[in-house]
Amino acid sequence: MAVIDTQIKPFAATAFKSGKFVDVTDADVKGKYAIFFFYPADFTFVCPTELEDLADLYGEFQALGAEIYAVSTDTHFSHKAWHDTSPAIGKIDYYMLGDQNHVLANNFDVLRPGVGLADRGTFVVDPQGVIQLVEITPEGVGRNAAELLRKLKALKYWQTHPGEVCPAKWEEGEKTLAPSLDLVGKI
Repeated sequence: MAVIDTQIKPFAATAFKSGKFVDVTDADVKGKYAIFFFYPADFTFVCPTELEDLADLYGEFQALGAEIYAVSTDTHFSHKAWHDTSPAIGKIDYYMLGDQNHVLANNFDVLRPGVGLADRGTFVVDPQGVIQLVEITPEGVGRNAAELLRKLKALKYWQTHPGEVCPAKWEEGEKTLAPSLDLVGKI
């Protein structure tokens, strides 16, 4: 699975967002950072905790110029029903893409063979449509939206500050590293 630094593949899907059904394509996500947040299924257990966590930080992601696209192999109709019945999911104002035809799950290589559900995959795509960050976790392990936000900040910093890299646990405003021969073996 070598997807870092590759262009996202073409797709067309229908999403539930802000009380409406809207069509979304690969062309629509270019021009800003796009976070594709795959999860196994609506009406499950770990998934609503992750999606609510993202909803709580959605404004911070938007302030960084990022849009969130939650994706499962359910339909957009299922997303609406879940949004209307779950207090956690009812908080969501970002896109919830239906991927019942498995195009997105296959494009991002997170479809579990023979199961029809996506793994928990997180992909950060830059404004040019290039995948820059990937995280895959098993079904029973939820993700942390605050850590994803930290990684997005680090990615944006790294992309706009040539010659600098962000070390482990880097937080916005902290010291970065400037890789050089002088640093080899000294860290």
